[in-house]
Formats: sequence, C-alpha cells, structure tokens
Amino acid sequence: MLLRFLEERESRREMTTRRGVLAWFCGGCLRPPGAVAERDFVSLCIKCGRCVASCPYHAIAPAGWGHGLAAGTPVIDPEKIPCYLCMACTKVCPTGALRPVRDEDVAMGTARIDTDLCYAYQRILCRACVDICPFQGEAIRQNLMLEPLIDRKSCVGCGLCVPACPAAPKAIRVEARTRGSAAMLGVERT
Repeated sequence: MLLRFLEERESRREMTTRRGVLAWFCGGCLRPPGAVAERDFVSLCIKCGRCVASCPYHAIAPAGWGHGLAAGTPVIDPEKIPCYLCMACTKVCPTGALRPVRDEDVAMGTARIDTDLCYAYQRILCRACVDICPFQGEAIRQNLMLEPLIDRKSCVGCGLCVPACPAAPKAIRVEARTRGSAAMLGVERT
C-alpha cells in the first residue's frame, strides 16, 4: 500500500516537470528508430526537422498541434507510411534524441493482431503481414492453422505490416513497448 502511494506521488511529481508534461502530451506517438526514452526524447529533440527531411520514404512527420508542447517533434504513423528501417534519420540527429541502432535492435513498438478482424483467423487465406515483415519467420510467423503470430521480442514496431493488411478496418496495428513511448498518432492520457 505504501509502495503504491509512493509510486503515484512520484508519477504526479514527474508530470509537473517539463519533461513529464511534454511526455504526457505526446504519449501516443510512434517515434522514429533509435529514439531514446520518451521522457528524454522530448527534452533532447530541438524540432529541427533534419530527421523528417532525411527520410527517403517520407514516413517521419512533425507531430501536429494536437500534441501540445510536443508539436513539431518527429512521429511516424504506420497507417500512412511505415518505417522502412533505412536508419537515415539516426545519422542526422544533432542532439542524440535519435541514436544509431541496428535494425534488429530497434524498439519502436510491437505489432498486435485483432483476431476478430484478421482474415487468416476467419479462415480466409492471407499472408500479407507475414510476407512484408523484414524479420519474416522471427517477428511474424504462421501457426499450423496459417494464422499470423507476433513474437513480441523480435517485432521492432516498424509498421510495414499495417498498410499491407487488406482488412478494413486494419486487423494489425502497432502499440508502444513502454508507457513512455507509444504507437499511434493519438494522445494517450492515463
């Protein structure tokens, strides 16, 4: 009981700091690969736009005004354009908010499958997410019923599977691995 009280008090204290307020406003963003923890990211990023300009796929965009004080920081919406893991953005960041990282060590998020929407779970043959995954056989593989399974440890959250999904609405989405970073372009307030 005391431990829970102390954790809640620390959480409230953290929210009143500059970093905490910024992380709260942009808690629903999928950050580019190599991003440091969200708390540190929002204080390190100077919103220079170099990562946005360096992305050859135009997957990185500045967060909109709905993200409050974090507006202008780089985000990725995999439903529009996923991350192709080219790592160009990590090479141009002047502040260290984005750090060089190997493809397999990227930790943007984790894909999740809605089994009620997924064609394969409805016994309709579909391999779209399995075929597009850059870590095929590791991050996404199929079980004996040919249903896709996500390995949370191997999935980096690039989002390539999201636009590949033929279901409407999408049966696959990317969620954050930690509370500090997040998955989609929505403001998460908990």
